[in-house]
Amino acid sequence: MTRVDVQSTITIQRPRAEVAAFASDPDNATRWYQNIESVEWETPRPVRPGSRIAFVATFLGRRLAYTYQVRELEPWRRFVMTTAQGPFPMETTYSWEDTADGGTRMVLRNRGEPSGFAGLGAPFVAAAMRRANTKDLLTLKNVLEAPAGSRDEVH
Repeated sequence: MTRVDVQSTITIQRPRAEVAAFASDPDNATRWYQNIESVEWETPRPVRPGSRIAFVATFLGRRLAYTYQVRELEPWRRFVMTTAQGPFPMETTYSWEDTADGGTRMVLRNRGEPSGFAGLGAPFVAAAMRRANTKDLLTLKNVLEAPAGSRDEVH
């Protein structure tokens, strides 16, 4: 089986604590992930290792419903979620580090072994995922770098 391992990086001109807090809060996912339609908590807030969050998304023209479980949470440094459901069991990792100019370098990594329709075209899936991640990180950057008065309320 072909593994998919996609890593995307962006620099956001906001402090690491702010970027990490916003990005690792599942309630903000629909604000910066283009393909995520809804988020529902299966365990009580706040996010912590063991938290379970159900997502509904559209990817490659298909509606996907899956539940992520938070595996690791190192505040302001690293956040790891996994899902074993559906056609694409996956691990999603966010990591953050300071830049020399006071901004944040964020890395979004998705790894998994697609099966079914996704497994047949793993290179295509990886390319589509890379494009989506790049767009999503740019949206995150735009949301967080917007002037305070023009931002929507941050959850």
